Amino acid sequence: MASILRVNTLTDASSGNSTAMSTINQGTAKAWSNVNGTGTIAINDSFNVSGVTDNSLGDITNTFSNAMSNTSYVMTISGGYVNDDGMARYSEATANWRTYYYNEGTRDAKDGSVNSSAIHGDLA
Repeated sequence: MASILRVNTLTDASSGNSTAMSTINQGTAKAWSNVNGTGTIAINDSFNVSGVTDNSLGDITNTFSNAMSNTSYVMTISGGYVNDDGMARYSEATANWRTYYYNEGTRDAKDGSVNSSAIHGDLA
């Protein structure tokens, strides 16, 4: 049998620090992924991601398990270990988001060994 805990505010044991539930709900990542983009791409770890698609060199789509309510969400991305690697936000939709991995010096697409993204916003 499932239980429900209904609270307006969480506080520490001394009641010196408290946080409204709305802050916790709005401030947590709604999805994130860590993808190996080389060879056959694979999700190393993720949350609220049902799968990834290798669109072309450096271009990866992450598909949400639970969609976002709009495309005004915030995306934080990072990737690579070499000084000339870069990663950019490519496009977003309510069902998925895409990232683009490239060489900063030449701007040429490349597959990166680490493609990490986190999404903050409102779920549908």
